[in-house]
Amino acid sequence: MTFKALVPLLSLTLLAHVSQASEQLEEILVTAELRATSLMASTTSTSVVDGDMITQRAAQQLEEILNMAPNVNFAGGTSRARYFQIRGVGDRSQFQEPLNPSVGVLIDGVDFSGIGSVGTLFDVSQVEVLRGPQGTLHGANALAGLVNVRANAPTEQAYHYIEAGAGNYDTYNLGAISSGPVSQALQYRVAVQQFASDGYQDNDFTGRDDTADRDELTLRTKLRWLASARHQLDLAVTYIDIDNGYDAFSLDNTRTTLSDQPGEDAQQSLALSLHSQSGFRHAKVQGLLSYATSDSRYSYDEDWTFEGFDPDGYTSFDQYDRARDSISAEVRALSNERSRLFGGRSDWVVGLYYLGNEEALDRTYTFAPFFSSENNTDTFAVFGQLDTALDHNLTLVTGLRWERRETQYADNNAVALDPDDDLWGGKVALEYQWSDNAMAYAAVSRGYRANGVNASILSSINATDDPAVVGQLRTVQAFDSESLVNYELGLKSRFADNTVQARIALFYMDRQDQQVRGAFLVPQDGGATTFIDYTSNAAQGNNYGAEVEVDWLATQALRVWANLGLLETEFDEYLNVFGEDLSGREQAQAPSYQYSTGGRYTFAGGAYVSLALEGKDAFYFSDRHDEQADAFHLVNASVGFERDQWTLQLWARNLTDEDYYVRGFGSFGNDPRNGYATEPYYQFGEPRVWGATVGFRF
Repeated sequence: MTFKALVPLLSLTLLAHVSQASEQLEEILVTAELRATSLMASTTSTSVVDGDMITQRAAQQLEEILNMAPNVNFAGGTSRARYFQIRGVGDRSQFQEPLNPSVGVLIDGVDFSGIGSVGTLFDVSQVEVLRGPQGTLHGANALAGLVNVRANAPTEQAYHYIEAGAGNYDTYNLGAISSGPVSQALQYRVAVQQFASDGYQDNDFTGRDDTADRDELTLRTKLRWLASARHQLDLAVTYIDIDNGYDAFSLDNTRTTLSDQPGEDAQQSLALSLHSQSGFRHAKVQGLLSYATSDSRYSYDEDWTFEGFDPDGYTSFDQYDRARDSISAEVRALSNERSRLFGGRSDWVVGLYYLGNEEALDRTYTFAPFFSSENNTDTFAVFGQLDTALDHNLTLVTGLRWERRETQYADNNAVALDPDDDLWGGKVALEYQWSDNAMAYAAVSRGYRANGVNASILSSINATDDPAVVGQLRTVQAFDSESLVNYELGLKSRFADNTVQARIALFYMDRQDQQVRGAFLVPQDGGATTFIDYTSNAAQGNNYGAEVEVDWLATQALRVWANLGLLETEFDEYLNVFGEDLSGREQAQAPSYQYSTGGRYTFAGGAYVSLALEGKDAFYFSDRHDEQADAFHLVNASVGFERDQWTLQLWARNLTDEDYYVRGFGSFGNDPRNGYATEPYYQFGEPRVWGATVGFRF
């Protein structure tokens, strides 16, 4: 399959040498870097999904576009993906314990790491995925990489747009955008959308087909004040209300459930950000101040059935209510032509950063007393980067970040902890500019993830008299910080009169004290199983592979693209809590290949057709059992036309209606009919969905 995935990529590359088009591919700027940087000049393996591609897929949320980025995966277990993995590194779930994210998520500069289900895509200009540790840029929340979502900015000219869509599963969306000048110095943009769907599950007990529904509201408001030629101020207010159902698992591994208490996966987030840019004689100064508050509820019917389903069965319900408040402040100073160092050969960036998170959790669970906790984290950082021209073609990039992280944790089990940590990361890269159209780089970067204490383990040690259980619990009371060093070689090139752009990266990642998720399974009366979630350290692991991305403007009418990710991962040493030696085994959420390819042809008169194919290899769901997601391959398509002020699109995703899985368990049994024997359980991915969207600009 790996060879088959390479065929379209190699074909495009060869054909590009003999193809000429009168137009050229547009330059794409990556805004998540310390300086806005051309995608073709960045010394980081980066994918960008722009607004046109989002529209072609009729994508509503991050999970519907991330398969396009090589070596990027996401985990289910929720109504929308909120846990992401880059190059096999990332989280898969969160229950009672606090979470230190491995993949950062920024939405218009506001940190939503760990709660990415608010990644809606209406009126988004582009989504940037930076692979590899961003130790200089973003610190502890970006051990594996960063997902950066940028919504459209206010416009100088008046722009108004309304959109309506409908599809199967009683899906509909309705949105509107208004943008333009208020005065010569003030611009605005307002975008609002309501999206709803019954979801893809049927509940035979309740007789409903909407217990896994989606009800998502997005409101974005932006103001831009052009105070002068050198000073600009941007204010953004975002409100996102996710009110989704959660009813995903069945004992028979079908899309038909029997839950008598279907769960919820809801999140309401309000974010405000103020971004300033000022140009002075010797430097450009950027400032960012943000505040975000999020209330979420995650709940599920643990037995997946109803009372009376089986005489030997049990009934239980688990609910997690979280409130998170975040405030962040960052200031950067960037050199200009007057302030470059070493005779004008070195550009520099220096900055200060603060992030304060306050998170409160209330857990209500059938088989445990009410639980509440507070986890407050303060992060202080100083960072800098120096880009030095060693000669006309060779540039040395050096970056360093020092971070102080202080945590205060307390819960109603009388556990009170205040771990802290000093962390550092950085990057050294050599960039060689072969020509105006070709650049190669070699980079070493270091990222980190903070240490912590397993509060649930600490509170459970005195709750049992079993010496064997106590001994096991004591082995995972705390966990150490994790570090990751990434070695990378890259090549980025334009050719065929800039109608082809190719980006290739080879990487090797060395993970030390790798943090892994585990769980103790404690049997309860009535047949239930209680999970005590915890984090521990594997001795060492390594991940290596490649990413290849090609964009080809074959003619004025035809644009084709192909992306491929190859990945190998393993634990060098790891003995899990069940005594199983996982040394040499692949890590979870790390398919060995992942690809996406497709094209769009535009006819005279504005009609177009788009076809895309994407897929990935099998991968383990978890590091604590051996269940795997099967390899899958999905077909997406759209046809439509754009004429004058009107747009119309017919679209479909997973056109062949292939069954595939986004979450799986294999370490417990939940079926009383077979005596709770251990067996696998799966959450299905999106089935065939189709619909139509119409838009009008005025």
